[in-house]
Amino acid sequence: MIKTTFAVSLLALTGHAFAQMSPVGLWKTIDDDTKKEKSLVRIQETNGVYSGTIEKFLDPATKADAVCDKCTDERKDKPILGMTILRNLKQSTDDKTVYDGGDIVDPNNGKVYRSRLKPVDGGKKLEMRGYIGPFYRTQVWLRVE
Repeated sequence: MIKTTFAVSLLALTGHAFAQMSPVGLWKTIDDDTKKEKSLVRIQETNGVYSGTIEKFLDPATKADAVCDKCTDERKDKPILGMTILRNLKQSTDDKTVYDGGDIVDPNNGKVYRSRLKPVDGGKKLEMRGYIGPFYRTQVWLRVE
């Protein structure tokens, strides 16, 4: 009986650790220039496809009714709050710790970048990398939940 309880407990802990290495959850974004907290983005998974939506603004200078006036796709002139900024990411077949193949929009300039996510530091942080051609920028997001 004790061995069975131990095995079940071990499996539960392993599952929890694996779940934390997933990008699914609520993440705090940090502004590249000011280093201040910018927003909360919730990443969800549906049928193996990951997407992220802006759930809350943390920067008091950001207006709650701000729209993406510089976006050039279907998000043009849509509210930034509630906007899906990360789309179509999937777990890499080469490296199971990486999620790529999708894109991210920067609502400040409307540019769409190819994207890659990688949970690090035991899932407490998320490296979010955006690419245009050979150029890229990496932000570190912090797990909230």
